[in-house]
Amino acid sequence: MSNDELLKLDNQLCFLLYACSRGVTRTYRPLLAELDITYPQYLVMLVLWEEDGPSIKSLGRRLYLDSGTLTPLLKRLEASGLIVRKRSSEDERIVKVFLTDKGKAMKERACAIPEALLCQSGLSGEEFVGLKSLLETLLERLRNFEANGKDCRDIMQSFKSEKA
Repeated sequence: MSNDELLKLDNQLCFLLYACSRGVTRTYRPLLAELDITYPQYLVMLVLWEEDGPSIKSLGRRLYLDSGTLTPLLKRLEASGLIVRKRSSEDERIVKVFLTDKGKAMKERACAIPEALLCQSGLSGEEFVGLKSLLETLLERLRNFEANGKDCRDIMQSFKSEKA
């Protein structure tokens, strides 16, 4: 594949992922408006519905968010009465996040959201599971690559040769 072909927007995986992410987020918007939360707030709530009381640090790791992004999200959720933040009794440096009764009650209303998204996506259940699996594999490989600091020159050379 020539350099010109490599640099075409339509050949970029990153662009497809970006455009799909924006489309999915846009699809969520009216569904989440009924709950009066944003998409990032919904992600926080999903984690808390799985595990009530994680530390802010573990919550950030799970969502791939730094504290500068997560803290304002948590403040807004707390102001709306969905969560409370409390210092750990064992270590005051650790702040944990807990659902309020209102936050726990929201879970029931949110149950219809994944089905609505699947319906609106037009994907079959099988296609959804396959796409999710591929994205999980991609994310894991990218994280492993970052952790191991690999060099991609050989991979890129073989990619260029295959596409020629």
